[in-house]
Amino acid sequence: MRPGLRTFVLTAHVATAVGWLGAVAAFLVLAVAALIGRDALTVRGACVAMALTAWFAILPLSLASLLTGVIQSLGTPWGLVRHYWVLAKAVLASLATAVLLLKLPAVRDLAQIATASPTLGDDLVSLVRSLAAHAAGGLLVLLATTALGVRKPPGLTPWGARRYARAVAGQPWADAPGWAKGLAIAVGLLGLLIGVMVLGGGHGPGAHRRPPG
Repeated sequence: MRPGLRTFVLTAHVATAVGWLGAVAAFLVLAVAALIGRDALTVRGACVAMALTAWFAILPLSLASLLTGVIQSLGTPWGLVRHYWVLAKAVLASLATAVLLLKLPAVRDLAQIATASPTLGDDLVSLVRSLAAHAAGGLLVLLATTALGVRKPPGLTPWGARRYARAVAGQPWADAPGWAKGLAIAVGLLGLLIGVMVLGGGHGPGAHRRPPG
């Protein structure tokens, strides 16, 4: 990748990643405002703003950040699967985007319920709490990806080791640095939790009732 193009992609990636983080933080603030608000009009406004933020800020920024991150990785010596920290960032960002896509229908339902229901019932409160919890978890994941990008902890993957003609002794798992092992376990547990939530239907998209027509 040419230096000028590399600088452009890096700038776009940093801008969209920071924007993604800020949009999720704003979504969480709106969710908290909806939960603690005492005025029905304020709560409804916060719920509608949550939907607008999710669809028109978080979604495009997450996709742009993921795309520019992949392009940047493939166009630089870091590569996408050569270093554990780059691979970890990609996996965490992909998981965060996947959860976002799963929750978007629920966010849409939130705006519909908030605008159509004459009263703020338990369904609305439960839905806002669920979305707030997911937003808080997503914020932590994005902070982790930011920390990885700043710290760049050492550690070559087996593919990276072969790329640089270094011998890989034993199993790849044994050669992974300790932080990579712990992150792999955390990602696996997170994926399992997401699968249970979706299959169980308790918090997945479409699990909440729509307002009566």
